[in-house]
Amino acid sequence: MFALEYPYNPAPVLPRPTAQSPGRKRFPGSEMLPVIDENGIVTGQASREYCHSGSHLLHPVVHLHIIDRFSRIYLQKRALTKDLCPGMWDTAVGGHVTYGEEVEEALYREASEELGLTAFNPYYLGTDLYETERDSEFVVIFAAVGSYELSPHNAEVSEGRWWTMEEIDENLGKGVFTPNFEGEFAKIRKTLESLL
Repeated sequence: MFALEYPYNPAPVLPRPTAQSPGRKRFPGSEMLPVIDENGIVTGQASREYCHSGSHLLHPVVHLHIIDRFSRIYLQKRALTKDLCPGMWDTAVGGHVTYGEEVEEALYREASEELGLTAFNPYYLGTDLYETERDSEFVVIFAAVGSYELSPHNAEVSEGRWWTMEEIDENLGKGVFTPNFEGEFAKIRKTLESLL
């Protein structure tokens, strides 16, 4: 299982002060995220906005794929207010690990916030590096198997539903799903199916 290793003292806030910006936070009041290396060692902390501004600071996120015994996978439709991929279908649960938080704490918090899911047994599936022109995320991937009562929260998720594998196959590459979901699903599909 992947774990973060925080320093004894708080990690430095990034970006570091410069002559042009001495000691002012670039994004005051923002959620702070741990900046890590690929081994999970926390080397700094930065605002969510700074991490997504093209800085390419590697920061951890959690994903939870939910499958049931009928070989269906639950997906969420991202709210139209989301800054990335609004209105596209995505992994059931996904979110940032905040600074000071452990990976599993973030997983349970995000599952509760997005779907009202609080009681589940996560299976650790591995990690994946996901990079775009704006962002570098270290994705820690989990799965849960069961028939859960899920209640999408409209601030984060506009709706959710169960998809058959055939429905997913029919819609791949058509702009229905986020690029992140499509790439990750291709890597973990056989592992997900082996849990059934």
